[in-house]
Amino acid sequence: MTKRSAALALVRGEGAAREVLLVHPGGPFWAKKDVGAWSLPKGELEDGEEPLAAARREFEEETGHAPPAGPFVELGEVVQKSGKHVRAFAARGDFDVGALRSNELEVEHPAKSGRVLRFPEVDRATWATLERARLLVNPAQLPLIERALAADV
Repeated sequence: MTKRSAALALVRGEGAAREVLLVHPGGPFWAKKDVGAWSLPKGELEDGEEPLAAARREFEEETGHAPPAGPFVELGEVVQKSGKHVRAFAARGDFDVGALRSNELEVEHPAKSGRVLRFPEVDRATWATLERARLLVNPAQLPLIERALAADV
């Protein structure tokens, strides 16, 4: 079964100074990974959930803050190397990356049966120009970021 996710590209600034909000996954696997590890705030769609509703929900879960009211521009869909389909939307807004308050995940430790690890789903956030995003983001999401930064939001 194809995994489907929805993302929200928050955009601020004007012209060449436009930036998009990126988040870094939390947990031990991602702790020392930087280049190619960042992403738009995103997450899997729940059964019957509309993609924009999922993108808004995931933004709030991953940042701890309500998403902007819109308007939203649909950016299309990409397929990541894992096979996951990511559909994204852009909106104008601002966010204080120092105020990040991500939800937490619980994962059973693979080597220690029964031991549960708790960590934030997202451990950092940053604003990135297109040039910086090219270095940081999961490469499959780059077209979404290019479209977001070019969108009329």
